[in-house]
Amino acid sequence: MPDPEDGLTAAIGRAERQQVSVGALLLGSGPRFARDAVGPVLGFYVGWRLGGLATGIAVATGITVAAFLWERRHGRAGLVAGIGLVIALGQALVGLLSGSAKWYLAPPVIINAAYGLAFLGSVLIRRPLAGALATETYPFPPQVQASSTFIHTFSHVSIVWAVYLLGRSALRLVILIRGTVEGFIAVNILTGFPFTAAIMAWSVWYGVRAFRRSEEFGRYLTPEGEGSGLVR
Repeated sequence: MPDPEDGLTAAIGRAERQQVSVGALLLGSGPRFARDAVGPVLGFYVGWRLGGLATGIAVATGITVAAFLWERRHGRAGLVAGIGLVIALGQALVGLLSGSAKWYLAPPVIINAAYGLAFLGSVLIRRPLAGALATETYPFPPQVQASSTFIHTFSHVSIVWAVYLLGRSALRLVILIRGTVEGFIAVNILTGFPFTAAIMAWSVWYGVRAFRRSEEFGRYLTPEGEGSGLVR
């Protein structure tokens, strides 16, 4: 039976062989992420300008539902699209009840701030959320997840995500309160996917670099040590 501890060596080897860059992410999961992040808000704006608030909400919700069904039909879990669907339905309810475009746009801002607080709180309890998300991609063995290298590395990554999410939420909230819907949508797009893609690329690069330089696992991830397994 293969040693599960070899999973980390193989996973980091794959990550290092890939081009960990914004361009690589744009060509990989980037198009789907951009669709989920930008599509509904642009659809809302077009529908809102052409037919009013209800039309904008209907168009944005329709785009989100279509994205979710597309992911499911193509055999993917559609986690991001599923979360977006839940948020979109909540937004629709808030927008229709309030009759305000700004109130319709407010829930994602609040939810993103909550995500930022969750990343920050996970660091304080030494269960970094970035590490939990990383285990969905790479098969980190339990021993590695409990190591100081893992906690230290993904705590740093979690803090960066927390700062970004909280800062973006604060900026969008100010624009939403004091500015126009058009200004909010512009800021929403400019501070969204480009920054997220860059931080995703940095997160992978930093994680690989931190493990390769760590005293705990570095020797297993050198060309001479690859395949020898971790924490035997």
